[in-house]
Amino acid sequence: MPKSEIPQDERKPEWRDVLERCGLQVVEEAVRSGPPVRSALYAVTGVEVEPVATIPASSPGATAALDETWHLHASSVSLYDDKGEFLILPPVPGGSEIGWVRVRDSVGTHLPSRIAEVTGSPEFVTVSTDGRHLCAASVEEYDYWVVLHEFS
Repeated sequence: MPKSEIPQDERKPEWRDVLERCGLQVVEEAVRSGPPVRSALYAVTGVEVEPVATIPASSPGATAALDETWHLHASSVSLYDDKGEFLILPPVPGGSEIGWVRVRDSVGTHLPSRIAEVTGSPEFVTVSTDGRHLCAASVEEYDYWVVLHEFS
């Protein structure tokens, strides 16, 4: 049956489809253990934000470098729990209104590249399942940034 013939209430939300195409299995929606979404976004986009790593977007291998750097820092703050799960704001327009979604990464590597392949941009915000450690990838002018933040 073509998607247009499936009743609207039976269709998978677009954000869920995007996460699945990125290799992320949705474990739980509307998770309450994450930090306030506005606080997380400010930790990534605020004026005083200092990235832990900057990669020139025009440099050869920039995407691979972003993948490696993001995973290195995500690992350093124990972003993934023992089941390979973490929280993410769906990387779609309006993702912040959806809120935190608990996902399991079925691939385990190259997450920024996988997200960019599906959405057109490597930008996304994740936090550990306990809501304490944030690790994000963002695009700032001519650079890719990896941002870490700890919530108390």
